Amino acid sequence: MKRRSMMAAALAGLAAGPAAAQGGRSVRLVVPAAPGGAIDIIGRLYAPRLAARTGQNWLVENRAGGNNTIGAAEVARSAPDGQTFLVNADIHLMGSRVTRGLAYDPMADFAPIGRVATAPLLIVGHPEASRARSLAELAAQMRRDPRHYTLSTSGAGSMAHLAAEGLKRRVGAAEAVVAHYRGTAPAINDVVAGNVALMVAPLLSAQPLVQAGRLRAFAVTSPTRSAAAPEVPTVDEAGLPGLHFTLWYAVWAPRGLPAVTAAATAQALREIGAEPEIARRLAEMGADPFTTDTLESFAAFLAEENVRNGRIADEAGIQPE
Repeated sequence: MKRRSMMAAALAGLAAGPAAAQGGRSVRLVVPAAPGGAIDIIGRLYAPRLAARTGQNWLVENRAGGNNTIGAAEVARSAPDGQTFLVNADIHLMGSRVTRGLAYDPMADFAPIGRVATAPLLIVGHPEASRARSLAELAAQMRRDPRHYTLSTSGAGSMAHLAAEGLKRRVGAAEAVVAHYRGTAPAINDVVAGNVALMVAPLLSAQPLVQAGRLRAFAVTSPTRSAAAPEVPTVDEAGLPGLHFTLWYAVWAPRGLPAVTAAATAQALREIGAEPEIARRLAEMGADPFTTDTLESFAAFLAEENVRNGRIADEAGIQPE
């Protein structure tokens, strides 16, 4: 009862508006990526709804660059007063593993609030250069001739990068090359052109090319099939059980944010995620709302992901640059 009362008080304090507890200042929702991408779209979906729930003006601020580390560093430096939050993707955890001299610790310097959306990844290949029609055939071909199988990624440290590294090691093709591009579009275009054999790509980006016959889909790297591509088997069904890599998007605050404020914000995110309009808008970008995170469950998830990501990074020899 005491916890519920504190939560209610926190939400009421926020809802009282700028002239109350927050001293008239707007809340900054920092997006560490350029306008128009998935993180930015999600931030702009949630900001006005957070404003409606708190009575404050939530401003989306784009601070792009450095593999999403510039904006994250700004949030890490901010006061934990409920005026600054970060919306970022899974690459947040990889900051110190891909960026030399990072000024913050992705785990220790942030207060985790909760995930807001997830999205599947799709293992795709050029119809001819991939030399296979199924994931089992692809695995055999990769073992036989690993140097033929370059895998493109949208950037170092991305979930697609980790999935590519996980795939090549799982099938016994550690010598396969992983090539980093500046974004999903150039990475997938080189697969379509046949310059690169494979990619683990966001489903939304790859599925139209699969439907057009310009790419071949081998599996989704998630435990269940995607409603957006129900004909594509999961990695479990296709013969590589447990090779699960899912894009996810979440909200953090600076370390030291009061627990009551953090819990109230997490509750607001869950309520927003349950809105049908949010589900519809996320579906348009190949994602699903995530509405079950508590502070405790998100923190536990981050700890597990950080260990797994570290293991993959070590095995792949990923070094900060």
